[in-house]
Amino acid sequence: MPTQRGSGPVRGHVCQGYRRRAEFTARARDFLAAGLAAGERVLYVAPGDEATLIAQLRETGRFDAGLRRGAVLVSSVDSTYTTGTVVDPAGQVRLYAAATEEALAAGFTGLRVAADATSLVRTPAQLDAFARYEHLVDRYMAAHPMSAMCGYDLTELGDDAVAQLACMHPVAHEGATPFHLHGHAGAGTVAALAGELDSAVRRLWPLALERADLRAAPGLIAIDAGDLGFMDHRSLFAVADYAERHAKTVVLRTRLTTPGRLLGLFDLTGVRVEGVS
Repeated sequence: MPTQRGSGPVRGHVCQGYRRRAEFTARARDFLAAGLAAGERVLYVAPGDEATLIAQLRETGRFDAGLRRGAVLVSSVDSTYTTGTVVDPAGQVRLYAAATEEALAAGFTGLRVAADATSLVRTPAQLDAFARYEHLVDRYMAAHPMSAMCGYDLTELGDDAVAQLACMHPVAHEGATPFHLHGHAGAGTVAALAGELDSAVRRLWPLALERADLRAAPGLIAIDAGDLGFMDHRSLFAVADYAERHAKTVVLRTRLTTPGRLLGLFDLTGVRVEGVS
């Protein structure tokens, strides 16, 4: 479920895989309805024209009043994104940041989006760029009143492709990914890391590290790994390799004792482990 930030409304950035389109539509309605109840403006993005999308929301009757007063918006995925091309991660984040500011200026508490992004990640280049975007927009959401549910068709894309996207979200459907590398609003920390890093993520973990573009942060790359439950030596090697290639020092702040012992055992450089309570 989405996490609660402070005393405000429940927010989250959720990766929602589905095998039937109706399954995502139903989950999107629930997600958006929670936003309406919290005073947010909500946006539904999916394939189809405006009339089709409005009809999908109106099946339960929860959105009629919101549609009339401008609290509920719909948009074809082709209008919100440029389908068939590779997304510009920074440019897309700027668009959502502007929409969030517009919602706040109109008196809403924030912006909540439910978007079926399946058509935007069909090629390897699209998948790579969109995974980068997912992490970048999560950084924005960690510090601003925006929430999102991102839908992906598991049957069309496959579990492996969706895992590459799910690991860039703080929350995902069950079994989507063993770990989450996502945005963090804490001072001096560029990302948060949760879950488990074992042999199952030998390919996925280095890929996520690279796509998160943590090297863009000045100085140390500090990662809040307080919710990390396990880290094997190969995963730590991947962090050391990342640090060496980008001439950076990565600081892992974790409750685990194993990473610190492994650092001493293998004499790895470019990585520092700091304990947290």
